[in-house]
Amino acid sequence: MKLQNLDIIVTAPPTPGWGGRYWIFVKLETNTGVIGWGECYASSIGPNAMTHVIQDIFERHMADENPQNIELMFRRVYSSGFTQRPDLTVIGAWSGLEIACWDILGKDHDCPIHALIGGTINDTIRAYSYLYPLPHQNISEFWISPELAAETASAFVKRGYTALKFDPAGPYTVRGGHMPAMSDIRRSVAFCRSIREAVGDKADILFGTHGQFTAAGAIRLGQALEPYAPLWFEEPVSPDAIDAMAVVARSVRIPIATGERLTTKGEFAHALRTGAATILQPALGRAGGIWEGRKIAALAEVYNAQIAPHLYAGPVEWAANIQLAITIPNILMCETIETHFHDKLIKGTLRVEDGFIVPSKLPGLGIDFDEELARAHPYNGDELHLQMQEDPCSYSEENIFEGGAPTY
Repeated sequence: MKLQNLDIIVTAPPTPGWGGRYWIFVKLETNTGVIGWGECYASSIGPNAMTHVIQDIFERHMADENPQNIELMFRRVYSSGFTQRPDLTVIGAWSGLEIACWDILGKDHDCPIHALIGGTINDTIRAYSYLYPLPHQNISEFWISPELAAETASAFVKRGYTALKFDPAGPYTVRGGHMPAMSDIRRSVAFCRSIREAVGDKADILFGTHGQFTAAGAIRLGQALEPYAPLWFEEPVSPDAIDAMAVVARSVRIPIATGERLTTKGEFAHALRTGAATILQPALGRAGGIWEGRKIAALAEVYNAQIAPHLYAGPVEWAANIQLAITIPNILMCETIETHFHDKLIKGTLRVEDGFIVPSKLPGLGIDFDEELARAHPYNGDELHLQMQEDPCSYSEENIFEGGAPTY
């Protein structure tokens, strides 16, 4: 069996676009007719350019190769151009292709991927969700209203969720770390207080920051949040400042989580060695794929750290995250995005039931991907999956992060 054909689909989710402006799906086919699906979570260049990167990597390092030779192909990609170091764009392209290889192998062996990488240790996976506005809520008001956030949190708990994430601390900017404004701290405390009062001890609260603070600024904010016992303080400084993140970890009594912007085991190892984080959040469509994710989980196990795969993408990456989560003893939970479009793209083959993900018994990724629907929603814009704000933090007006929703 050899890899023979590649097709790439760039899909734009309908408004409001939870999960980003577009999702990059890859379709691999072997000479024996087996099809595998993957998803590339890489957004540092536009989708048109990324399509060419994916095509080049496939033709240069994967075409006519047996899909089971994943380690060999990874070493080719990782070493390409005399690099042998993490490259976000290249590894992001490889990650989606690698996931598709595993989907092929599972289908060829008529078993789910997890059966090929260690088997089942977890029958269900705890799910967490970002707090998105309810249908009747005003979207603009939602991001600055602790009361609306608490209402949403209560609704999610009633559906069985035991962990909820939110990030009211202001926008992330291209300028690097800054000190939070007092209004940012006030708003963040108000959100934590309101949500904690609403959910009591029925759910963990997960506080995100998107890496916008200096270590000193993150410490000020984190210490103010301690009374509300968040399960984690996510990416308190930028991902290129792991040593500074370790300073935050030693100064704040909230576990530090990071990883959505890290790639390959080398970058995650740095976070573990320095004590910067005890919760790692690899996004398998960026971190190197399923096999690299398995290595990251093994490293984390040695350091007594846990894995909580990140998701701000489409349902194919979600399916890959779940296949990994089933096999590892140190899984904490998996992020999920429940929208009608996510569900339709995989024809309801994966769902959250009472706050837990029940793995599919289908072979490969365990999904039935709707190729026709994905092609029916092409992305025609020129913006990135997510974009950084250029304006600096304001110390006189409210800083608002609107949940990652694209502007339509």
